[in-house]
Amino acid sequence: MIKYLGSKRRLLPLLVEVITRLEPDGPVLDPFSGTCRLGHALKARGRRVLASDHNAYAAALATCYVQADAEDHAAAAARLVAELNALPGRPGWFTETYSLRSRYLHPRNGERVDAIRQAIADKGLEPELEAVLLVSLMEAADRVDSTTGVQMAWLKQWAPRATRDLELRVPALLPRARGGKGRAACVDALPAAQAADEATVCYLDPPYNRHSYRSNYHLWETLVRWDQPHVYGVACKRLDCRELRSPYNSRRGCLPALQQLLDEVRAPHLVLSFNDEGFLDGPTLEQALAVRPHRLVLAREGHRYVGARIGIHNHLGQKVGSVGRLRNVEHVYVATTDPRALARVAPLLAESARSAG
Repeated sequence: MIKYLGSKRRLLPLLVEVITRLEPDGPVLDPFSGTCRLGHALKARGRRVLASDHNAYAAALATCYVQADAEDHAAAAARLVAELNALPGRPGWFTETYSLRSRYLHPRNGERVDAIRQAIADKGLEPELEAVLLVSLMEAADRVDSTTGVQMAWLKQWAPRATRDLELRVPALLPRARGGKGRAACVDALPAAQAADEATVCYLDPPYNRHSYRSNYHLWETLVRWDQPHVYGVACKRLDCRELRSPYNSRRGCLPALQQLLDEVRAPHLVLSFNDEGFLDGPTLEQALAVRPHRLVLAREGHRYVGARIGIHNHLGQKVGSVGRLRNVEHVYVATTDPRALARVAPLLAESARSAG
């Protein structure tokens, strides 16, 4: 999967265990699906996942990893990946914007992206198979990029991986979950919650500070939309990064948006991840969750993202600041209407305390 700020890779075993103990069966709603790591892991455990995200690249990841099933698409994807890997590079708008005007990808690989992405567009594939190929291309480009993990700037010198040849691989497709076919959508969290009455557990992982995922991963948004947008600044960000701001990226707007979302979620069990660098503190979050009377909090400490460990640099690769800390704490809030479900999760508290301490 792609490198991603806020990825729940380290939390994944805990989150899957919490959700399974709360409710061993039934659909799980994930309306901030991001890279869809959790949805993929839950599908592997047999759960039906209802995933959504307002960013097109995240919706493509969800379509690939929770909606598309291996028995339907693995063979065709393998054939098409081999065909696309054989294409020669062909410079175009993507190469000009992201390899020459900026330096996210080596020009040789930018040309491959141009050729492969246009070939995918020309095939007119059905949406699930197209999403599988788009994810294959996104992940291939991610393996040879020249960034520290976000697309706000690039390294002064090409990263060693950037000079390797871009190569597609078939994504890790899973067979259909025993709980039923998953669903992916490209919508905001609120309408996703309003359309998911069947969910038994809802997992919420909203943005927690001013950093926008669309801005951090604007290349992937453009790669999926393939719309040659107007761009601005040295980072060549999409113009809609300025225009489409989430209320969750605002200190003033995040709590009302979260409270409205919590009011709309119908699932009896709710799991919320929130970082200790976020706008909202623990007491505020617990108050927001008070509509579900039975609650507990688990915590996991870990390293901040790789860019924090490298330090703060400008677009020329020059160090311009220092990092305040190298570790943070991710809090997992569990809220439910069923005290018996909470009792099944409670034994995880001791393990959580040891990890945070």
